[in-house]
Amino acid sequence: MEDLNTFTAFKGNAKIASGTLEQVLPELKKRFDADRTIMLLVFEDATGRQVDFDLRGNLAQVLARALPVPRSGPGRPKLGVVSREISLLPRHWEWLEEQPGGASAALRRLVDEARRREQGRNRTRLALDAAARFMSAMAGNLPGYEEATRSLYAKDRIGVEKLTGKWPRDIREHMFTLIGDVI
Repeated sequence: MEDLNTFTAFKGNAKIASGTLEQVLPELKKRFDADRTIMLLVFEDATGRQVDFDLRGNLAQVLARALPVPRSGPGRPKLGVVSREISLLPRHWEWLEEQPGGASAALRRLVDEARRREQGRNRTRLALDAAARFMSAMAGNLPGYEEATRSLYAKDRIGVEKLTGKWPRDIREHMFTLIGDVI
């Protein structure tokens, strides 16, 4: 996902917050401070993976621990350029060095071209996987879960809608948010 990374938090079957970490963590912190035994589940929307945050301390400390630290070191960090090592055969390096702008520019062009070419297929796969992960965590014990997962990967939206029709509203709505328009 190219957008800001977003998260969605649940208390039981109810969605309690959704947005960036700066938007979600204050709500989590408030609920944690009110009841430290509360069970809150947070999902990264791009992947559907469950994530955990250390909610101890004040909100500034919670945010400092949770927010990514800007990387320093080789590359051009102000431009978002990150320097990493890759291994290629000599014939690959020779070809890259013959390209206009040199090896780095050629690699960037190749990656951008591949991303454009694969964009639709990759977007579909990522959305289905995110929805399936979320479904597993939040709906794995609900009626029709296995059939709904099969319908999801078969890209049968009507089947998914029918099989999840009696699921809790917030779970169902978030699942369809993750699926988006890919099926």
